[in-house]
Amino acid sequence: MNEGDGKTLRVALLGCGVVGSQVARLLREQADDLAVRTGARIEVAGIAVRRLSHPRPGVDQALLTTDAMGLAIRPDVDIVIEVIGGIEPARSLLLAAMKAGKSVVTANKALLAEHGEQIHAASRTYGADLYYEASVAGAIPLLRPLRESLAGDTVHRVLGIVNGTTNFILDRMDTSGADFGESLEEAQALGYAEPDPTADVEGFDAAAKAAILAGLAFHTRVTAADVHREGITEVTAADIASAKTLRRIVKLLAICERSDAGVSVRVHPAMIPRSHPLAAVGGAYNAVFVEAQSAGQLMLYGAGAGGTPTASAVLGDVVAVARNRLAGTRGPELSTYAELPVLPMGDTLTRYHVSLDVDDRPGVLAPVAEAFARHDVSIQAVRQTSRGDEALLVIVTHEARDADLAATILELQALPVVRAVASVMRVEGEEDPS
Repeated sequence: MNEGDGKTLRVALLGCGVVGSQVARLLREQADDLAVRTGARIEVAGIAVRRLSHPRPGVDQALLTTDAMGLAIRPDVDIVIEVIGGIEPARSLLLAAMKAGKSVVTANKALLAEHGEQIHAASRTYGADLYYEASVAGAIPLLRPLRESLAGDTVHRVLGIVNGTTNFILDRMDTSGADFGESLEEAQALGYAEPDPTADVEGFDAAAKAAILAGLAFHTRVTAADVHREGITEVTAADIASAKTLRRIVKLLAICERSDAGVSVRVHPAMIPRSHPLAAVGGAYNAVFVEAQSAGQLMLYGAGAGGTPTASAVLGDVVAVARNRLAGTRGPELSTYAELPVLPMGDTLTRYHVSLDVDDRPGVLAPVAEAFARHDVSIQAVRQTSRGDEALLVIVTHEARDADLAATILELQALPVVRAVASVMRVEGEEDPS
């Protein structure tokens, strides 16, 4: 806090892109309300950018600087907001800011998922607040409930849609019948997908968020490298159509589960029943289910991305750290006391939906069923559709070890009666019998 002015807190904003520009706008437009809510005026001391010449409507040009490090450690700065993204220079800037006694608010999911332990260690060492609600699910208040509201409960499962771009694409494939490429182009035209959509469509973005969620939910160190990751680029229009025949829909899910053996964290496409609440989450929205021992099932839903929704979450954290700073206290630290082992994907219990192109003749089902039985995988349902001299055989399994299911697929690919394994997708949730 500034010496001689006990009711003013000064903020350094690192980054002024889609989110940063909205943070700057809200800090300016809501200055009076924020002062009442926190007990201090919150002033922007400076805004670090890469290029001073880039047009930024509504942003005071006098606040701009290209010296991000100098701004982050400036003596008159109390709170540092980082919305640059990526690993460097964000990591160095935040470490330096905390060492200089600044409170930190960040929206950087990639940094937290890969180097969260180092960032949290610096927070403890230097007694600095570290808040990052905006790093997962945009405007949805999700991390603070996991870290604080459910601190007295045992969370068993976190299941959700945490990437708006992929949800939009899969939603369009379901509603229009378009294939992946067409739906991606539409998402890019509408601004939901980046020109290079790799981080979203290959699941990297969702995996980073899943690591953060699992760490908070299970009090265990989880990094992005611990997360099994599959994207949606292999999802076909045929997969979507097949899901419809089973009264299911395809979603890219982040799934974090706790069991007696440890925790499993995974991101992959899955078929879920159309009766499941997540099935109704369309467009670029996010939704997350939390299952806790005492609280039961909770669902949080809202805008998962975008400049203004994410800026809303950033400002919520700014208010929290400002209050803490005025009171001379800190927010709760990350708890990793449980130190549960992170299980490999092969040991995770899953279910499969398998589509096989097979010869349309008697006796085909027997060797297929034997392949499943040899790997201790039980078949729940079978559906066959004839197509001339071949048939489409669709099999849904009961729960089994993912490694056993994968081994079954390898054996099926080698069977003479199987012309091709058309698609393989995991299945989550039980169909409502009503």
